[in-house]
Amino acid sequence: MFNPFAPGFAENPYEEYRVERESEPIQQTPFGPWIVFSHAESVQLLRDVTLSVDVRKAMEILGEDPRDRAKMRAELFPDKAPREDTSILNIDPPDHTRLRKLVSSVFTPRRVADLAPMVERIVDEHLDAVADRGEMDLIADLAFPLPFAVISEMLGMPDGDSAQLREWSHTLVKILDFTIGPEELMAAVIAGENLREHIANVIEWKRSNLGDDLLSALILAEDNGDVLSDVELVDQVNVLFIAGHETTVNLIGNGTWALLQNRDQLELLRDDPAVEATAIDELLRYDSPVQISRRITLEPIQVGGHDVAAGTFVLTSLGSANRDPAVFGPTADQLDLRRADAARHLAFGSGTHHCLGASLARMEGTIAITRLIRRFPELQAMSAPAWNGRLVLRGMDSLQLSLR
Repeated sequence: MFNPFAPGFAENPYEEYRVERESEPIQQTPFGPWIVFSHAESVQLLRDVTLSVDVRKAMEILGEDPRDRAKMRAELFPDKAPREDTSILNIDPPDHTRLRKLVSSVFTPRRVADLAPMVERIVDEHLDAVADRGEMDLIADLAFPLPFAVISEMLGMPDGDSAQLREWSHTLVKILDFTIGPEELMAAVIAGENLREHIANVIEWKRSNLGDDLLSALILAEDNGDVLSDVELVDQVNVLFIAGHETTVNLIGNGTWALLQNRDQLELLRDDPAVEATAIDELLRYDSPVQISRRITLEPIQVGGHDVAAGTFVLTSLGSANRDPAVFGPTADQLDLRRADAARHLAFGSGTHHCLGASLARMEGTIAITRLIRRFPELQAMSAPAWNGRLVLRGMDSLQLSLR
């Protein structure tokens, strides 16, 4: 039976995934949800339009969850009005379709591509800051501050307490783990409320200070008279901060560690720019920043011959699917930056909810990792990473590097 609490799982979950794929690739976990480890069934579930991502629909089927965030929010903030979650991560069509259309109208590939010089500048500034020291903490000195700086500049956010905003974001993402404890859940709810209030104030300021930035474009976005409401604006910007930040931190950390563990591949990427075309997708496949994606059954279904009741959470193990030999062959557990089909990975999900920021994450990861290993060609790990121990957003809290 799948045990994500087994010793060594946080450091390397992939042996556990292999065992589950070979023995029981579809199973019900001890903590309730079902989980799928194979690539084919994961794609099937992620693309199934009859499934939901809206937790409220599961609550309607099963009754109220005592750990419901809305209930806790009401207890913690009794003076604040109830609100609906309009994040595109947590709603279904047709609401999801409408919001995604509005957001994607300004979050275009061209706009993302235009950000490359800014990302390069920020990366170089962080590398300049550690060059004379001869060592760095990859997470604290580059991976963690970079995506936050990119998102803030991309949105045209006013100068503020970036450390506080990063702390709120870092605390809030823990809510994604279904094993979160009561104290962490309370801290996440409080952090989420603080972050939303800050974003709402920024949006109010931005309406009077429009510029050539993504937040201004979101405020002005229109489709046949349809615009984003204030609540919808806050929720979508919130997603950019949370989903866009933490996942990119993990991509840079996990990807760099994978290269350090496979020196021939690091040297290949360092010395051959042509490899960049496939490298980032292979790093995403090899050690995915997002390990699990959820769906909710609205009616009884069958998954691989198993009966799954309505109102059930079904988890797709993206990390396992990305190592499935049925798709990636007998070398699925090996890092191969020239892998021709690396882009078949599920690190960004699949179907209706495929990650809207995939192109931005790829660009940030590519620039950060390649400039790091080319600036410091003798880069070495000084110790093993301190992994964050999370089940959904797999990453590290620290990785000490020697630069020479």
